[in-house]
Amino acid sequence: MIDWERVAELRSEIGAEGFAEVLELFLDEVEAVVMNLGRKPGKLGDELHFLKGSAWNLGFRTFGAMCQDGERRCSAGKSETVDIPAVLECYGASKQQFMGRVDEFLSAA
Repeated sequence: MIDWERVAELRSEIGAEGFAEVLELFLDEVEAVVMNLGRKPGKLGDELHFLKGSAWNLGFRTFGAMCQDGERRCSAGKSETVDIPAVLECYGASKQQFMGRVDEFLSAA
């Protein structure tokens, strides 16, 4: 569900302080989109595109893949086939798993 190698790579690239900032920004921005996912007519594909990029940047592999699938469906004119509740459930599970280990990356030297 989480690509821990990507998380470690990002942490290594930007340091503990930068990682904490990226995490805060990720949670703020992604939560705002997730809370309203699919409520703006014609914007679902754009929302999923944003979530996909954000997810993969922070190692949310499974969530990013679900967003990519939904984005492709929207591009094909099949936005009604995107299972928004499943996307939201995956985000919640991914976030829970991530937050269970995030302290390792925030405090690592």
